[in-house]
Amino acid sequence: MSVSEAQHELFAPLMSKDLIMFKIATWNVNSLKVRLEQVLDWCQQHQPDVLALQETKLTDENFPVQAITQSGYQVVFSGQKTYNGVAILTQSPPKDTQSTIPNFTDPQKRILVTTVADVRIINLYVPNGQSVDSEKFQYKLDWLQKVTQYIAAELKQYSKLVVLGDFNIAPQPEDVHTPQAWQGQVLFSQPERDVFQNLINLGLQDSFRLFDQPEKIYSWWDYRQLALQKNHGLRIDHILITPALAENCKAVYIDKKPRKLKRPSDHAPVVAEFEI
Repeated sequence: MSVSEAQHELFAPLMSKDLIMFKIATWNVNSLKVRLEQVLDWCQQHQPDVLALQETKLTDENFPVQAITQSGYQVVFSGQKTYNGVAILTQSPPKDTQSTIPNFTDPQKRILVTTVADVRIINLYVPNGQSVDSEKFQYKLDWLQKVTQYIAAELKQYSKLVVLGDFNIAPQPEDVHTPQAWQGQVLFSQPERDVFQNLINLGLQDSFRLFDQPEKIYSWWDYRQLALQKNHGLRIDHILITPALAENCKAVYIDKKPRKLKRPSDHAPVVAEFEI
């Protein structure tokens, strides 16, 4: 029996009065080898039930399984040398894990799917796209089309589903520090924003926008040009959820503190909290 199942059985008679908090987070760590200590410290402090990582930049044989399990987490991962790589840390046993999607052969390790308790987790590291007139941009759009079709199929099986990760898409002007300067550029071009809207149209909700949020809140800041100090960022890391989860979502926020650490990732963790 998993931790979540045991908790549910224990608290079932009191569930209407005593709810259990379930915390899901996503973080592009831009090299887990470099940021492992930061990730483990953050997990110890925040205790997420699920933490999806992107851009781990490690092959599977070099993945730090022992360090993560010693910290109290289980982990599934799909790695690649130098680039890409995704992982999911969980407090309860993950099951039905996939690192590829049907009818789509892709050498880049950018997707990892698993189930925790009764929640389906789809962890994405969406291609950057480089520039709107590049072959990499077309690859990004093609990749997103395939993934969107896969998510649509998964939604038919799972009412509690989360799509999260580094989308490399800022969906709205308020998600960009200077929308006019970014208009038509990669990460904020109309084709990318249309694809993001297609995901929403499947029946998903942008959990961050379920709540009133302060202005100028972002999840990524370039290392260059004092972007963090000037708060010149983009909100490109997202947690999309189904209505069954949205009705129990109590808070969504971006933890900017890790971005201020020594040798940080250029992304900050995004966290969603649910009562179950």
